[in-house]
Amino acid sequence: MSATLFTGVNIFDGSDTPLFPGEVLVRGDRIAAVARGDERLDRSGATVIEGKGRTLMPGLVEAHAHLTWPSSVERVINSMKLPEDEHRRVTADNARITLDHGFTSAYSAGSLGERFEPELRDRIDTGELPGPRLRASALEKGMEGVVGVPEGHDPTHDRSIQGLRAYVHRMKAIGCDTIKFLMSSDEGFAPGGSQVLMYSEDEAQAIGEAAREAGIWLACHAQAAEAVKRATRAGFRAIFHCTYADEEALDLMEARRDHLFTAPAPGLLWARCHEAEAFGIGWAEAERMGAVSGLELMADVIPKMRKRGIRVLPGGDYGFPYNPIGRNARDLQLFVDLFGFTQAQALSAATRDGGALMDLPVGEVRAGLLADLLLVDGDPLGDIAILQDKARLHAIMKGGRFHKQAPRDAD
Repeated sequence: MSATLFTGVNIFDGSDTPLFPGEVLVRGDRIAAVARGDERLDRSGATVIEGKGRTLMPGLVEAHAHLTWPSSVERVINSMKLPEDEHRRVTADNARITLDHGFTSAYSAGSLGERFEPELRDRIDTGELPGPRLRASALEKGMEGVVGVPEGHDPTHDRSIQGLRAYVHRMKAIGCDTIKFLMSSDEGFAPGGSQVLMYSEDEAQAIGEAAREAGIWLACHAQAAEAVKRATRAGFRAIFHCTYADEEALDLMEARRDHLFTAPAPGLLWARCHEAEAFGIGWAEAERMGAVSGLELMADVIPKMRKRGIRVLPGGDYGFPYNPIGRNARDLQLFVDLFGFTQAQALSAATRDGGALMDLPVGEVRAGLLADLLLVDGDPLGDIAILQDKARLHAIMKGGRFHKQAPRDAD
């Protein structure tokens, strides 16, 4: 069994506590032991990595991933739908790029092909392709004719109660881990779109009941307060955005906080406000698309969620031309700047809480967990922005294997 010992490192263990000096031993795909201070671990048979004061931390979790959204920092594609074979290749590239930037796990917020992500997940898991651990999704496109709803490679389901139930069971059968529903529209689709509800209470309840029968998770886009409430009552696991959540919605979410997560996705709105002019979106267009008001509303509602113990995770709708995959770590900075998180709290949300969302033994530096680790040049608790620079990711380990390792580190 292969073994790696990290020594001379400062450890961020996934909790919102200060760094501590120590060592970490990896055997096989697991963290075998963690030492603090001057304690030394057994080096026998291990490759020793001298950290030289770098930070060792859990791999990041992208809680709102769109690996099939085509644009990345390596290739901007001003389209959302490609020929199917090309789309699969771009999706595989995006998985590798996500891992290149330190995200060792990703929870999908929707795919543009129903079979794309189960296939991708399985190829990653067998080692055929590099990429993060993936909770694979289908994309429910919502009501036909709604402006801005992404056009996928598969038809929209039958909207009858029976059709909804059949759709849920079919997505389970093809291997999806989670299903994305659009419970409301969005200001970015059309003015006033955020208040347009896509599913009735009866439909939401039927979806929830079918998901429990099939053993599959549910996620949704929900802007309007009533959309958030319907999703919460129906037992959805991940509710994205929640921009207009009112006190009743927050009460419902708090009651389910042990089983519910939200990823508000400020990254997309920030990009629309500040980085999309080359794509025809200036400040006036950003206001019209609800990006300016959306950030203001999030800055009000997210701290309220945190006070209630509702888990809020980074994940910013990356994959649009002006918000490409690879910029994902910027969300951590936005959590600090906009939502009042400390840098340690933002890191915990992106690691420990992300591991809980994935329902996998990841997200912490703790004996027995999977060895998904980053060795970072610098202290992200002092300057969280360094995680946006992939050159500062000195080493990236997933399941005890190096995806990236600087050659000079190995003895």
